[in-house]
Amino acid sequence: MHTADAAADADATASRAANTATATATTATASAPTATASVATATASATTATTSAPTATTSVATATASAPAATASVATGGVAAPGPLLPRPRAAGRPRFPLVATDLDGTLLRGDLTVSPRTRAALARVRAAGARHLVVTGRPAASCREFLVAIGYRGLAVCGQGAQLYDASADRLLVSASLDRELARSVVERAEEALGAGPLELAVVTAAPENRFLVTARFTDRMRPEWGRVEREELWAAPIEKVLMRHRTVEDELVAAAVERAGAGEVAVTHSEKGMIEVLPAGTDKAAGLRLAADRMGFTPAETIAFGDMPNDIPLLGWAGYGVAMGNAHPDLLAVADEVAPSHEEDGVAVVLDRLFTHV
Repeated sequence: MHTADAAADADATASRAANTATATATTATASAPTATASVATATASATTATTSAPTATTSVATATASAPAATASVATGGVAAPGPLLPRPRAAGRPRFPLVATDLDGTLLRGDLTVSPRTRAALARVRAAGARHLVVTGRPAASCREFLVAIGYRGLAVCGQGAQLYDASADRLLVSASLDRELARSVVERAEEALGAGPLELAVVTAAPENRFLVTARFTDRMRPEWGRVEREELWAAPIEKVLMRHRTVEDELVAAAVERAGAGEVAVTHSEKGMIEVLPAGTDKAAGLRLAADRMGFTPAETIAFGDMPNDIPLLGWAGYGVAMGNAHPDLLAVADEVAPSHEEDGVAVVLDRLFTHV
């Protein structure tokens, strides 16, 4: 995780100490950025776990930080347990994380593509505390607009895996990156040759502002009315923003690896949902989009908490000062998260935000 100041370093040290599964005591000390800065010390409460096995042990984790108003957190187990104690706000009335970045599908949205009343209330509490909610989604702006309208979302949103910066208030794209069609077609052909398992099923998102979703015949078994079914060669007939691909018998990880080798650094490759690999313009990911939006809004990584569920959210959590994976998250994301929240069906985003913003 990135840090912007000593306080963020101390908070990150406390959280990492809290998520350690071994029976060790760790002391982390951070100095204030200036000689005149005030020093406050926070000490986490020790948590003792005892098993009934013959080799039962007691584990105690203690984290001490000298950053302003930092509070250490303690958790047990190999992966951070849902709901560890996060640092409290640095001062009364000021949120610890004034920027809350969330993915949509599998994170903010439930399986029925709705935002629960509890999550809506948590987002309202975030706004009332003076913090900002920033959506960072793989969906193009045209596809996520209805969800933003449904929750009364205002301001910037990062769409298209970071390729688009969208002003939801004005319904206007501020930034949009396109993908070279000949390069995209070449990458697909080289990946198919490397896999040697027959053709990939393909779809493309056409260039903004229409962002139409065009698919080949076997791309999906659940065709949506707004999608267009086309012959393979028609995919390349107009400017595009990204290519989506899947294979019905080859594992996603193998498809992604073949596409990455075929792209040879000329494109960005990400895994956004089960059974789907995406090819985007080089340098495109959620961290790049989040960075662009945060810069415009005046926030730093250390001021940002991010929520996600899939490998395409790894850059998102990596840029933010504190990263939360949903309980339904892909194992690759669980491995890099600072905390594991309950699943999207259990309002995991709201659970964490309620803890952070209830007393602000």
